[in-house]
Amino acid sequence: MNRKINVLLVDDHAVVRTGYKTYLGLSERIGEIYEADRGETACQLYSKQTPDVVVMDLSMPGLGGFESIRRLLSRHPQCRILVFSIHNELVYVTRAIKAGAKGYITKNNEPDTLVTAVCTIAEGGTYVDPDIAQQLAINMAVDQDEETKIKALSPREFDIFCLLANGLTSREAAEKLCLSYKTVCNHATAIKDKLGVKNMAELTLLASRQGIVKPASDINTAVV
Repeated sequence: MNRKINVLLVDDHAVVRTGYKTYLGLSERIGEIYEADRGETACQLYSKQTPDVVVMDLSMPGLGGFESIRRLLSRHPQCRILVFSIHNELVYVTRAIKAGAKGYITKNNEPDTLVTAVCTIAEGGTYVDPDIAQQLAINMAVDQDEETKIKALSPREFDIFCLLANGLTSREAAEKLCLSYKTVCNHATAIKDKLGVKNMAELTLLASRQGIVKPASDINTAVV
């Protein structure tokens, strides 16, 4: 990209925006820099200015970062978003990437990283903080392995797995599925063997990582 990169900074702290706007402005690669203090304003500004990259904080009042990402991309699929957050936990990174963000860096990074990430994303690439990227790769490998194991469960085993993971006892699961208690116990043993877990705590943790654990209100109204 030979032309300058226009950027939209989205952060509810004016001091933070001013600091990073000043630093971005020092780069000859950066053109116009727009500012928004919340997601709603960001959506409006993007429609008017169509910047090349949106630099998005996650912790904001109103829409919040994740919903802002979703709304921007639903309205403007070509939108390129770089998450710039204080959070370095993988749960935030994973959610941001799955929501459609093209990059993720933390505010603990050197200022140069922000410019590098913005330029990389503007050119059609992706950029994740190297330390986070390594952890993310490991996590994704584990996640894929767990997903494969879950897919190997039979339909009946999957039903029982979901109920047990959501806190039902074997007897409660048996009543819900109109099965005998012994049948559910046998299935539960087979499920733990297939998933490579030793107890219900590990089974529940695995289900939580895979997004299978539901709110308590949902468990009582439907069979998973």
